[in-house]
Amino acid sequence: MYYNSTRDNSCRVTAAQAISQGISAEGGLFVPENLPKFSLEEIGSMAGKSYNEKAKMILSRFLTDFTEEELNRCVDSAYTSEKFDSDNISEIAKVGENAYLLELWHGPTCAFKDMALQLLPHLLTVSAEKTVPGKEIVVLVATSGDTGKAALEGFRDVPGTRMLVFYPVHGVSNMQKLQMTTQEGKNVGVCAIEGNFDDAQSGVKKIFTDPAVLAELEKNNQIFSSANSINWGRLAPQIVYYMAAYASLVEQGEIALGDQVNIVVPTGNFGNILAAYYAKGMGLPVGRLICASNRNKVLTDFLRTGVYDRNRTFHTTPSPSMDILISSNLERLLYDLCGKDDGQIREWFSALSKEGRYQVTPQVLTRLKEEFYGGYCTDEETISAIGKIFRKYGYLCDTHTAVGVKVYEDYVQQTGDPMKTIIASTASPYKFTGSVLKAICSDPVPEDDFAQVELLEKLSGLPAPASLLALKEKEVRFKRSVPKEQMVEEVLQMLK
Repeated sequence: MYYNSTRDNSCRVTAAQAISQGISAEGGLFVPENLPKFSLEEIGSMAGKSYNEKAKMILSRFLTDFTEEELNRCVDSAYTSEKFDSDNISEIAKVGENAYLLELWHGPTCAFKDMALQLLPHLLTVSAEKTVPGKEIVVLVATSGDTGKAALEGFRDVPGTRMLVFYPVHGVSNMQKLQMTTQEGKNVGVCAIEGNFDDAQSGVKKIFTDPAVLAELEKNNQIFSSANSINWGRLAPQIVYYMAAYASLVEQGEIALGDQVNIVVPTGNFGNILAAYYAKGMGLPVGRLICASNRNKVLTDFLRTGVYDRNRTFHTTPSPSMDILISSNLERLLYDLCGKDDGQIREWFSALSKEGRYQVTPQVLTRLKEEFYGGYCTDEETISAIGKIFRKYGYLCDTHTAVGVKVYEDYVQQTGDPMKTIIASTASPYKFTGSVLKAICSDPVPEDDFAQVELLEKLSGLPAPASLLALKEKEVRFKRSVPKEQMVEEVLQMLK
């Protein structure tokens, strides 16, 4: 299995090169030359297997330059009972006749990012040994809340790595901020920026090619890599949980092998739903891919019109991990839909960089509408959905999962589609206690985060994750906040 760049398909690298490098030299994203195919029999054979066994079966087809022993070590080091509070790693909760919430937040940071970011450090260190032996890997990340903490926890004190995170100072929940600013580890650094997530993400991409920073890295025998979903080593593990969930539903008798399912994903950066698209391309029986957005509905508008336009008001919402106007992983999808035309990708994303918008061809728009349904919900609808699900099913969900549920309900109402549907549940409700409490409690919500946690436990009967409760006693280590224009200087300082 080799990988090409979306902006230069003459570039051809191994999986280890794609993972250790993170992003191609000209700014493109690495994608597999061809997706591996799984027969129904192979998918059915996953039923009854452990999550680790399923992961090895799927990832071995992508990471062909890893030995069996290397892949086994990576997977078995990532998915353990010490790190995940479920022996199944993920869980499935049925809500209603046809909907299944795929709980992806049973890891150490209580968000779906753990599913990939507990594995990525192991993949990255093996990849670096193969491609850049002796170099220290500097992992640079922009986060809208969950990736930052999951990456910090995954890379904490991993030999041969440094982990640097930027987050928008007013663009994460209090609990997400506390998770990052109290992070332990000798090889980690965290800094807030005065801007939104798109500012942080754009700044990080520029730093990857900044001559002054690269010269400093060269002097220190270091190289950059990424833990954002632009890194293939972050995206590939996300394919696993959709295929694993399908096999689990077959095993439970909820569906028959070969039955199609729809998949709903609340998303901002498009990586999580792209993984579902790749799973479908690999042979998973999937009907529609339902892309759920919040008030920052740039993806909804794009899927309906074929025009991607980030020239709009940026909204801070109760679902902050989706507060994004530049969806990086859309580039991988469009590369596939336009027949791997790297020149077309360069044209569109140059226009996005210069003018803030681009428009796809009618042929690509037709393909988009065949594969995807785009919907969004308002802040008020998000909070209302949490309350509705709790009252109807006794199930407490977070503000991002609620967006997925509301858009799914809209989809069913508009189409009448009765197909069984997997909805990605992306975070614990305890990461967004203030907003969740507003949905299920008529009394005033206390301002203190841990008083909120205590009240939510009392009202819901759902125990708070121990990792979040432990934050109360932790020291805040990282207090710096800088203008977005000073991110380069801050990286140079952190490298020292």
